[in-house]
Amino acid sequence: MDKLLIEGGVRLSGEIAISGAKNAALPILCAALLTKEPVTFTNVPRLNDIGTLLRLLEQMGVKVSRDSDGGTVTLDASGVDNPVASYEMVKTMRASILVLGPLVARFGEARVSLPGGCAIGARPVDQHIKGLQAMGACVKVEHGYVHAKVPRLKGARIFTDMVTVTGTENLMMAACLADGETVIENAAREPEVVDLANCLVAMGAQISGAGGDVIRIKGVPALHGATYRVMPDRIETGTYLCAAAVTGGEVRLTGTSASYLDAVVDKLMDTGCEITIERDALRLKAPARLTAVSLRTAPYPAFPTDMQAQFMAINAVADGTAVIRETIFENRFMHAVELQRLGADIKIDGNMAVVKGVDRLEGATVMATDLRASASLIIAGLVADGETTIERIYHLDRGYEKLEAKLAALGARVRRLS
Repeated sequence: MDKLLIEGGVRLSGEIAISGAKNAALPILCAALLTKEPVTFTNVPRLNDIGTLLRLLEQMGVKVSRDSDGGTVTLDASGVDNPVASYEMVKTMRASILVLGPLVARFGEARVSLPGGCAIGARPVDQHIKGLQAMGACVKVEHGYVHAKVPRLKGARIFTDMVTVTGTENLMMAACLADGETVIENAAREPEVVDLANCLVAMGAQISGAGGDVIRIKGVPALHGATYRVMPDRIETGTYLCAAAVTGGEVRLTGTSASYLDAVVDKLMDTGCEITIERDALRLKAPARLTAVSLRTAPYPAFPTDMQAQFMAINAVADGTAVIRETIFENRFMHAVELQRLGADIKIDGNMAVVKGVDRLEGATVMATDLRASASLIIAGLVADGETTIERIYHLDRGYEKLEAKLAALGARVRRLS
């Protein structure tokens, strides 16, 4: 199993390009199931999760073609003959549940494995099921699979009991081919939901309200092919900004936007960083030492849970004490124990972490427990004295494209060990 070796103490500087957003690309790729015509997507990141989803789509009968660098993907779902997502595929990536809505909408039937557990906490699919039932589908959960069947979905008013990104995306895709109008209330407002809506509109869907908490979809008889560019990855952007900040660095990130990152940019400025916003780029210049910042995670547009671990890492060496409250996932402080191995002063009490900045961290061997925890350990390793070895980095390959190459371009001393 691969490991990552980081020699800390290098100030990051330079320029790198941000990749397409994994959390936008996954539902957008699933949207290809809604049409018989080929759909082409650009700015698709080369990640393990993307590869897993493309293999799943191929098993269903989708023709998949990628260009040489993988950034452009064309999908042809005209020959789908197996509307099933097996446990063997779904267990490695929970986002596979996103095929459920499109399959039921276009083919009238789907069998999708329940995703199972997740290291960072429970992420139930009951809202997906509730919404499809409201649209007239007969849904049964049997032998570990969600089996949905309906002659044709009908528009409905759906109020989700909790804000769910994948639930909103699944139901929005399903509603595109339903008979009549569907209204999703308490919808997720994340930029990735908006990106999916924009893609569906490019394919002929009638959607309004995406980005707000009420989304209206008027069903159409069929969608058509299109070419669509996936939005930049706001979490990758935030992660590299944190990496530069913790090392006292100065970087420019291209192919991205601050419009998706208001909460993160505000907090980085509170640490003392100077941030310059350009049309399609961001510049960050960090002070010699950061100031600690407290935060509370919440659904968009509040501070994202996917950036909590990275800020815990920079607070570990910042001046002062910060309080971090995690309100989204119940087990998302597992990286704190690994940061403590590097010398961080962190105390956990339920969903609250108190982080007291120390003068320096010391390199050690640590273990990644999930995708964003991996990022926090890299950030800490970049500023720690000596060498830090990060084990179980397969998590990183799920969400960060060309991570070692991008860090090296900024001057970091980092290499992968097989």
